[in-house]
Amino acid sequence: MATKRPSTKTPSANPGAQAKAASGRLEAKMAGTETLARAFPFNAIKANEVGRNGALNPPQGQTQDAPSPDVSASTLSEKNLNDKTGGAAAAGENPNHAPLEAVRVDSAGRALTTNQGVAIANNQSSLKAGLRGPTLLEDFILREKITHFDHERIPERIVHARGSAAHGFFECTDAITDLTMAAPFVEVGKRTPVFVRFSTVAGERGSPDLARDVRGFAVKFYTDQGNWDLVGNNIPVFFIQDAMKFPDLVHSVKPEPHHAMPQAASAHDTFWDFASLMPEITHMLMWVMSDRAIPRSYRMMQGFGVHTFRLVNENGEAVFVKFHWNPVLGTH
Repeated sequence: MATKRPSTKTPSANPGAQAKAASGRLEAKMAGTETLARAFPFNAIKANEVGRNGALNPPQGQTQDAPSPDVSASTLSEKNLNDKTGGAAAAGENPNHAPLEAVRVDSAGRALTTNQGVAIANNQSSLKAGLRGPTLLEDFILREKITHFDHERIPERIVHARGSAAHGFFECTDAITDLTMAAPFVEVGKRTPVFVRFSTVAGERGSPDLARDVRGFAVKFYTDQGNWDLVGNNIPVFFIQDAMKFPDLVHSVKPEPHHAMPQAASAHDTFWDFASLMPEITHMLMWVMSDRAIPRSYRMMQGFGVHTFRLVNENGEAVFVKFHWNPVLGTH
């Protein structure tokens, strides 16, 4: 049979007396706060801040000692004793300093710099025309700091926002030195680390992966000669021929701005209005309306570089190629 373990806490001798004492301290704190406020009827040195001398040599501010430590404390609970916080610290001491010592960093001998490593003396004051003049655009430190701040929140991709990725490797099975001298393709058996991101096109964050849509992918090769990016789609042709039409194409497939529909698809009037004005889109529509736009998985999806690429072989000759990715499991 379970028995209740006796408490190790010391019961309060007189809870009523403690409450009365706390109430008295609270009243004293309020009275002391009013006394401290009455000591500052106005800022006597404010007028001294005006003028050249006041700007170059700011006067010392007016101060007034608090009637008691309770007046300047944040709450009266700072001195209360309990099992969690332990005993109260003496007035003027902060027990939190000791734990911070383990993570403090000594900045002595380290210069304040810009993002480019240029040593500077101050990044808190803008360059102005005169003591109180307007801010100057030639202050490159200000421009860099504000520009960095403005770009801290990166918006989602306009297209290909919804995706998933995986690490892997590319293994060369046939040397193609007659086409290129790029490191991943010149030696049989050579493995090159890669990172691949697959995605839909029209969908936003949170949109479904199952929508009828083109699938895109980007492969980053970490080669001996540097990083190389190769992008493609699972359809070998494209909606438009002229890049100048791309903004109009994307605007036509995105959701309607007033009700955010449809999501991750282009089955609405705006897209078909665009398609009706672009006969060159017909070939791409035949692919998009087929099963190629609803692949079973990324492992069963063909990939195409779409563009024609110009490579340089081991003899320094230019060769035109197209990239095709064929899945081992077949196209489904």
